[in-house]
Amino acid sequence: MSQALRAIPSSGEAIPALGLGTWQAFDVAAPARRGPQRDVLRRFVELGGRVVDSSPMYGAAEGAVGDLAADLGVRDSLWVATKVWTTGAAPGVAQMERSLQLLRGKRLDLLQVHNLVDVQTHLKTLRAWKDGGRIRYLGVTHYSASGHDALERIMRSEPLDFVQLNYSLAEPEAERRLLPLARDRGIAVLVNRPLAQGALVSRVRGRTLPSWAGEIDCTSWAQLCLKWILAHPAVTCVIPATSRVPHLEDNMQAGVGRLPDAAARERITTLF
Repeated sequence: MSQALRAIPSSGEAIPALGLGTWQAFDVAAPARRGPQRDVLRRFVELGGRVVDSSPMYGAAEGAVGDLAADLGVRDSLWVATKVWTTGAAPGVAQMERSLQLLRGKRLDLLQVHNLVDVQTHLKTLRAWKDGGRIRYLGVTHYSASGHDALERIMRSEPLDFVQLNYSLAEPEAERRLLPLARDRGIAVLVNRPLAQGALVSRVRGRTLPSWAGEIDCTSWAQLCLKWILAHPAVTCVIPATSRVPHLEDNMQAGVGRLPDAAARERITTLF
């Protein structure tokens, strides 16, 4: 499976358009209970996946990713993103150092200010870490449309490599201002909650996939939802989270083949 690649605007580096989120799915502290996560990460890499996103907010997820990646011998092939989620410069540095340790990396590919918590303080630290080669990219995140005004202000005023936000058929608000702004400002976009935590698939459970889905190489409702997102020109990478290999394999297929044009995206919208 050859995953579609997207360029990071600030550097031109290409990353796969389908990544892996870890919220809830990888929050497993006991190594003996991480069998499903190990299988998912192994299969993710086999299918051409590289981008893995985590956060200190996600419980044991950072440690699970780091341990499993090391155990599988795939850590160096991963493109790893995490976040800082605390208040104050010193606590922020301590948390970032801890993330580096847990994720088993000499440096991180991307470090983001989670939900804009103490954003100016942490951006200063992130710039210093980027200048020092400890991270490659920096960015900001928010999980709710209620934070879009604040996110927009930061995107307009600060030099960012990435922004992470919710965007899906259930939460399309980002396409009004933030996605066009990211494109104009040369900011890469990571999309979380692309299936609205499974709510979108639940809406269509039991319904037959439309026959025209094959025209954009879709064989499932989840792929239809993910390709709807990937068809937006501002989107760099989508990061659905899962701890189940069949769901991973289904999701990863969305990074292959044809994408919907504007008319097909509108048809998809009407189905939900």
